[in-house]
Amino acid sequence: MRRMILPICLMLGACVPGTSGDVASRAATPDLGGMPAIKMFSVPHPAAPSRSNQDIARDFMDLSLRLESGRDLPVLTRFEGPISVTVTGAPPATLQSDLSRLLHRLRSEAGIQISQVSGPANITIQAVSRADIRRALPQAACFVVPNISNLDEYRAAKRSRLTAWSGLQTRRKVAIFVPNDSSPQEVRDCLHEELSQALGPLNDLYRLPDSVFNDDNVHTVLTGFDMLILRAYYAPELQSGMTRRQVAAAIPGILRRLNPAGERIAPRPLHSTPRAWVRAMQTALGPGANNAQRRAAAETAVRISETVGFTDHRRAFAHYAIGRITQSTDPVYAQNHFAAADAYYRRAPVTSLHRAHAAAQLAAYAITQGRGADALVILGPQIAVAERHENAALLAQLMMMRAEALELTGRVSEARQVRMDSLGWARYGYGADWAVRAKLREVSNLNPLKGRNG
Repeated sequence: MRRMILPICLMLGACVPGTSGDVASRAATPDLGGMPAIKMFSVPHPAAPSRSNQDIARDFMDLSLRLESGRDLPVLTRFEGPISVTVTGAPPATLQSDLSRLLHRLRSEAGIQISQVSGPANITIQAVSRADIRRALPQAACFVVPNISNLDEYRAAKRSRLTAWSGLQTRRKVAIFVPNDSSPQEVRDCLHEELSQALGPLNDLYRLPDSVFNDDNVHTVLTGFDMLILRAYYAPELQSGMTRRQVAAAIPGILRRLNPAGERIAPRPLHSTPRAWVRAMQTALGPGANNAQRRAAAETAVRISETVGFTDHRRAFAHYAIGRITQSTDPVYAQNHFAAADAYYRRAPVTSLHRAHAAAQLAAYAITQGRGADALVILGPQIAVAERHENAALLAQLMMMRAEALELTGRVSEARQVRMDSLGWARYGYGADWAVRAKLREVSNLNPLKGRNG
């Protein structure tokens, strides 16, 4: 399991800073008439990895031969030979087109022999309800399991050795369970994250800034780094059953062949992430904690970051988490932490998507203060970033916020067009029309002019 339900909806949740009064009734949803057609991404724009092959080799070993629990795997496992994929259950309308795009990318970018079939297959993608998924595995939005083909088999075998990744010698049969009643983007994100795990790495690393193999859920479609890892995973020099020592001996040569540019980059290894930091972030973002406990845990993660000397995206993410947790109760304090997150994210181009999330929070606060011009400056470069990384939910949110900022600066006609343009992306990112309208209402509530006139 990789993709989890975060109770505070950290990355894609509400953008509204704390305000006084009943904000839910301050402004009506703009009258937009019928919803436009859903928009979907077409051409991917993965960026090539920008790290040394020595650093990537370390990443490969930690991703491929270790579980998220920290337990080492005895051998590498993968599918041997061509891989077949089938879809069962009741898939939503957008699943097939997103799956076809993903399979094409896996063939062309990762060099994996993978294709869709209509009958039994190595990988079965079963589309079921969110309720069915949560009954099988609470807190999961989607998940992947070896050696079974459907949810009934999983229920019968979930506590047995059959479904343990650590018991595999090779991969032959895997099931992926995705929701059929979530937004199109959520379904697509599940496909990317769970299919990549079915094929390759079983671990997540918070130290990776440019990967879906990271529990921060910032990247939701496979990146250039991820495709390199998968290409290396299926290199002819490797095979199922190889030990850690054998893989470690082979991977430098594989990366030298697949990523020659990485040979010319000096190593800049990031420190491993302390388990105490991971536990603090799990408390801050995961189930079972109240708001005070979440805040304390996120602040603990910041203190650990300071002690360890983190100045990278992990330090920023801890600040961002504090901001998200406290924005409704202490908006000024939250904004200070969003600004701190932005300051760390801006240090490296590879965290541009991370920075777009922080920018959304900073812009939202500027709008609540009536500072439309400042919000436009903050939002300016971020819309293109969200589009390049195929995050329709974030893209729609940024466009809706831009519309409010434009209205604050008197550009009402332009605001109306930007808001209308956001809706096609919102239908992909948020799903049902009611969810789109709820997001519109939430963003509209930021605008103090509407609050006074509502």
